[in-house]
Order: sequence, then structure tokens, then C-alpha cells
Amino acid sequence: MTTHSTEQDTMPDSHIDGEFDEELNTSAKNTVNLTHQVTDDEVGTRLDKLASMVFEDFSRVQLQGFIEGGALTVNGAAQKPKYRVKLSDEIRLCAVIEDHSEDLPENIDIDVIYEDDDVVVINKPAGMVVHPGAGNRTGTLVNALLYHYPDSAHLPRAGLVHRIDKETTGLLVVARTKTAQMNLTEQLKDKSVYRHYQCICQGVPSDILRHSVIDLPIARHPTQRTKMAVRDGGRNAVTHIMKATSIHERYSLLDVRLETGRTHQIRVHLSHLGFALVGDPVYGAPIKSGLDKTHLEALKSFNRQALHAYKLGFIHPTTGEQMAFNAPLPDDMQTLIEVLSED
Repeated sequence: MTTHSTEQDTMPDSHIDGEFDEELNTSAKNTVNLTHQVTDDEVGTRLDKLASMVFEDFSRVQLQGFIEGGALTVNGAAQKPKYRVKLSDEIRLCAVIEDHSEDLPENIDIDVIYEDDDVVVINKPAGMVVHPGAGNRTGTLVNALLYHYPDSAHLPRAGLVHRIDKETTGLLVVARTKTAQMNLTEQLKDKSVYRHYQCICQGVPSDILRHSVIDLPIARHPTQRTKMAVRDGGRNAVTHIMKATSIHERYSLLDVRLETGRTHQIRVHLSHLGFALVGDPVYGAPIKSGLDKTHLEALKSFNRQALHAYKLGFIHPTTGEQMAFNAPLPDDMQTLIEVLSED
């Protein structure tokens, strides 16, 4: 037997949700309380499997996060996902989820690459925040989605499945139904979604390609809480460098594939290895000395991380068709490459 209740919770909290890249803070959240008492025919079932059966409004990825984070308990105590439930065990889920009742629709232009009844693929410009948060309540992609797709108001995060940083450009897939959102979230978990980025960084191809697979754990920086860092005990993070092309004797254009989706993953991994992205205000490195005036001015004036999500692929959540999309490099990155490539 499963029971539930919801109430408004205006206290800020962290949100546990599987593959979403960053913690999300909102001014209004719903506290969901769900309980289920184990019946005879459920005895011996793994906790994670039973949770997905009885708490149907949440994806397996979300429930896994709730179990690991202690939001989903058995008889008031945290258990491992593989715990085998016993007769009359009380499974309780007390989780904080977002409420978009205070996020306002705004008539903001968005570059829609593709849309149907289930999904939308968007090419995000630099400077656009994906999700409302402290200091960014308006002007975000979510505000735009709520205007252009009013039905998205009932979906968590207006249908967002993943995010890219404010100053990073490129492709995002957004779900238009709860079923599609859950399906795409599962695809992120099992790596059916593939994401390729292009970036301009310090370093030459011969040095960079020695690290074609970067497998280094990422966690919050120990003293600077707005930053991430490579740290022992952090979450598994894997980045693949697919290609490196020289555009200058000291700078390269990379094609990078994400296997995992950690906060600032590409920026952190490359900076840690000495190949910081051009323009990165958080993880960047000083501009190399000895450059001619034209190259130096071009690098100094590039005031965002030179990172673009140019390729996105996933399995359509309804048709099962393999979908693939590309977005060309934005003008500012193309111009920088042209200037750096000049002798």
C-alpha cells in the first residue's frame, strides 16, 4: 500500500536527480512524502527495483539518487540499492522536487533545430542561463520554454534533461512529455545519448593526444565551493579527446566526447592536465607570452570559455529512431580560429 502527500517548501536545498550536471536552486520546491509497506509477493525484491515499481512518477535514475542520498529509506534507515526487502518493511520517500509555479513564461527567442510532439532540440547561445536560480530568475532557457511550449509547465525543469553552462554554446535536447523526459534521462544513464564538443585550448596536438581518454574523478573544490576539481573520492568522470587540430603553434581545436556528465567536466579535466580552454574565467590559465599583437588581442578579447556543444545524438523516446544533430561553430569561435591560424 502506497500513500503520499505534498507540501510547499521554500527553504533552499540540493536537488538529487541523476545525470543533471549541476545543483539547481529554486525559490519554491515541493516536498513529496511517499510510503509503501512491503507485501507478501514483494518479499525478497531488491529495493531499487521495488521502488521503481511503486513510485512510478520517478525514473530509475532519480530513485537511485534518492536511495544513495538517504531520501528513500527502509524503516527509517538508509539501505543499499541491492537490499532485499522483508515483509512489512516500510519504504519511505521524502524528497524535494522543483515547482515551476513561480517561473514566468518570457517571450525570448530560441534557436530550435528540431521539434516534434515529444522532443525539442535547441542551439543555445552564449550568455543564456539554462535554469532559473539565485540571481537568474528571468531570461533563462526555462523561461523561454514556458512561453513557447506552455504544456512544459507541468514537467520537472520544464522538460530539461541536461544542461550546459551559461557561456557555453550549443545543443540541448528538451522533453515535451513526462514519458519522453524519463526515457531520455535513462538514456543519459546508460550512455545512449552522445554529446560531442569543440573547444579551443592551450597546447599542441601531440601533447594533448597523449591523454585521449581522461578518466579522473571530479568533486567540489575543497576551499572554493563554486569550483570543481579533480579529487580522489570524487564522482567518476570520463572524457574522450577524439581529435586535436593545430590552429597555432601554441593552441589547438579539439573534438571532445563526454562519456559522463559532471559539472564543468571538460573545463576541469583539460585545465588539470595543462590544456586550459581559451577565455575560461574560472579554470583558465594566463595567455602565453611571446605572441604577436594580433593574436594577443584576439585572445584577450575572447571573454568566455571557447566551448561549443556541436553534436548531439539520442534514441527517439517514442519512435526508437536514432536521432543526430549538428550545430556549426558560433561566429566568435570561428573568428578566433581564423585569427590564430594567420601567420
